[in-house]
Amino acid sequence: MGLFSKDIKTLNDLFVHQLQDIYYAENQILKALPKMIDKATSTELKAGFEAHLTETEGHVQRLEQVFRQHGAEIKGVDCPAIDGIIKEANEVAGEVDDKEVLDAALIASAQAVEHYEMTKYGTLVAWARQLGREDCAALLRQNLDEEKAADKKLTAIAESKVNLRAAS
Repeated sequence: MGLFSKDIKTLNDLFVHQLQDIYYAENQILKALPKMIDKATSTELKAGFEAHLTETEGHVQRLEQVFRQHGAEIKGVDCPAIDGIIKEANEVAGEVDDKEVLDAALIASAQAVEHYEMTKYGTLVAWARQLGREDCAALLRQNLDEEKAADKKLTAIAESKVNLRAAS
């Protein structure tokens, strides 16, 4: 089912489709984060990525709970957006030789992912509420809040150390 598929007729259909999209995205992020941890040289950045890996596992579990509560099949659908963001991150990381600059590039890539997720979760929270699913909205809001916090942590790491090192 594509985003503009004829299979999407109602807000509920769209909600389930976007759940499947972010479920796929979170699972792709679970695969990408260990590679980012390995590439990071800043101990603070490595620790941040490791903490977010654990959070992402929780995001997947919450999404599975939302699927169950909503009576929808737990499955992902291809998400070309997250695939593109991860592909770009891998390409950029492969082009950077300086380890200090690499950490800055990794943060930029991670923040692109976070912003994508924040967009999806914000929309899903609104739709869940519109559909009268406060139970689902609460779980999705937890994921959204964690994504926002991860973005702020990345900004703090970048501004306090990584960008300074990359610039020198």
